[in-house]
Amino acid sequence: MTLQEKPRRVFQAVFFSLSLQELGSVPTGVCSQLVITLAGPTVVNEIAGNNVTLSVSLSGASDAAVVWFMGDLPVGTWILDSTEDPDIAENHKDVLKIERSGSLSFVNVPLGYTSNYTVEMTKSGLGKVSTTFTLKIFENFQNLTLSTQPDFAKEGTDRFTLQYSMLEGVVEQQMWFFNGREIKTNSHYVVEQRSLVILGPNRSDTGQYSVHLINPFSGATALKNVTVRYGPDEPTLDAQPAKLFYVVGDSVRLSCQAEGYPQPTIQWLFGVQILSNSNKGVLNLTDIQASQGGVYTCSLLNEETNERRQKNLTLTVYDRPVGNPMCSVKSVNNTDLQYHCGWMGGTPQAQLSFPALNSMSTGAGHISLNVTASDNLNGKTVECMAYHPLEQNQCNITASSPVEFLPHVTAVDRDDKIQVTIRCVSEASPQAVVSWYRGSEAVTNGTTHQISNDTTQLKIHDYKFNNSLLQNYTCTCRNPLGSQRREVLLQGPSISNFSLFPNPNRTTVTLNWEVPHTSVVTGFDIQMKGPAQNSTATRSGGSSDGYRTILKLPGSDRSVDISNLDPDLTYRFRVIPKAHLTAGEPSKVQRIGPVKGLSGPAIAGIAAGIPCSLLFLLLLVGLICFYVYWKKSKSHQPRYPVSRVPEKVKTTQLDITTRNRLTEGVKAPPDYNRFQQTPSERSVALPTFVPPPPLPTRAATTV
Repeated sequence: MTLQEKPRRVFQAVFFSLSLQELGSVPTGVCSQLVITLAGPTVVNEIAGNNVTLSVSLSGASDAAVVWFMGDLPVGTWILDSTEDPDIAENHKDVLKIERSGSLSFVNVPLGYTSNYTVEMTKSGLGKVSTTFTLKIFENFQNLTLSTQPDFAKEGTDRFTLQYSMLEGVVEQQMWFFNGREIKTNSHYVVEQRSLVILGPNRSDTGQYSVHLINPFSGATALKNVTVRYGPDEPTLDAQPAKLFYVVGDSVRLSCQAEGYPQPTIQWLFGVQILSNSNKGVLNLTDIQASQGGVYTCSLLNEETNERRQKNLTLTVYDRPVGNPMCSVKSVNNTDLQYHCGWMGGTPQAQLSFPALNSMSTGAGHISLNVTASDNLNGKTVECMAYHPLEQNQCNITASSPVEFLPHVTAVDRDDKIQVTIRCVSEASPQAVVSWYRGSEAVTNGTTHQISNDTTQLKIHDYKFNNSLLQNYTCTCRNPLGSQRREVLLQGPSISNFSLFPNPNRTTVTLNWEVPHTSVVTGFDIQMKGPAQNSTATRSGGSSDGYRTILKLPGSDRSVDISNLDPDLTYRFRVIPKAHLTAGEPSKVQRIGPVKGLSGPAIAGIAAGIPCSLLFLLLLVGLICFYVYWKKSKSHQPRYPVSRVPEKVKTTQLDITTRNRLTEGVKAPPDYNRFQQTPSERSVALPTFVPPPPLPTRAATTV
């Protein structure tokens, strides 16, 4: 009886017994339930060649039928507790064995026995029970490698495949990586059973690919560096220097570059002639001639993919005018304006015109156009249009009247005489002509006065300074569009501003000063009061009672540094302006010294001043009371209605009078009648009262 026939007969016997029981002919069995108890895991992993057992324990009936299935096919049968040997399928007898417990054992299990195994136990009248096992047979990985199809990837193809192979090994899980990042199936990658497919490979797919295989007993990784061939891309042509055209004699550098792997080879062609003097896509042309203008072709070839591309560049070489158009405007007899434009050289000469002035007048190479000065030309920008076959260019000129200006006066000592220079410059186009007057008389060149060639400067030789008679000069800047006039009243030497800036250590100070723009100054005396610089005298006796001159500076200076100061001592500085031997008023005094608290005498003075102030306040209150009493005592005199405004005025006037007497300077009270009040609102005369002189008060001042 074969293995396939025996289970069928067992099942027929079980069905027959069950049928009799249902008909009441067979009494119910002693055992009421079939039980399969697991004696091990249901999922079993094992290395090929080892022994393995799917362990169970069967109970519930002594003669129950036991069948083991490999997938859907029975591979062994046995009657529980039977003395007969289990029946094993012929092609599995060398591997499979059913134990007395009902377990299924494998001897030197081969790789192909990976499957699901099910044990069924059947007994007539008790039904059927079953349990399923999963057996996975593995091998350790050996000699895992990666290969590609085709041999190299090319950008623009449909697909590129990486596939792995190995000498032996069973894969439970495979993972693919690109530059360390795991790859999943998407629109660009397809992960298949033993391969990775790149759809539409491109240059960004260049990198390292790896596959990692895993099973419960081993793991393996294989790497493959892939470089995607591509290009040549659209080449980039460049000409340096970049110009629309080149002039005869210029040098130009033509370069041709394109991306590609491997790097494409480059050739330059002029017409059909191959130019051999190019190097890595660079073609240098020096001292080019007009005959070298034309079409240059850059040809690129990827020798590995046999892809070819080319691109043209047109080089234009001409002879052009020199430089750029030049515009100018001049004065004609100080009444008319002459506009001029020139652009010399070139073949042919450029055609020039002033469209805004006269659209019909043109010139070759240069053009001059006289127009009558008018207000509408003042500040108007006039364009000169230059037309050349190779280039259109232009230049602009704006005519403007003189603007307001500030005369500048300088003075120097020369041969013990003062030489004064007055400079009057006003921005104007065309340049303004300056005329000079002394008082009402025109100034001409002579021994005393000298006017510069451009008329902007007037030099006065042997200037005599006289405080009682200051000299008055006038300069007038004029062009055809207008004029500006300024009077210059020469003043004596003076300082308009003086400041002091110490350094952080307070050992050096910077003195800055300014001079009025019409002041005649030929030099400065820098004076200091205090201890001498680098003084070795004691601080209690090293200071000087008066100012002394420490520096003499020329009239052009406006700043000086004073060094070697003691930060713990006090110094005072001032500047004396001089015109030759005449000294002007000293500047205000700037002080530098240590910052300290109030001295003892100052504190005593403040303490003495407090009671004096209180006494004065008491006297002021008594005065107010006396005044009120005096007003009431005059009740027998007729009264007239008086508005409240005078009372406010009186009070305000009294407060102002009292306050002014307490301050250093006495100021006159404001005239309220100037606000045009009615007679009843105007202030009335106050009673005469002379307060007693204030007591002596000492005040402490910290600079």
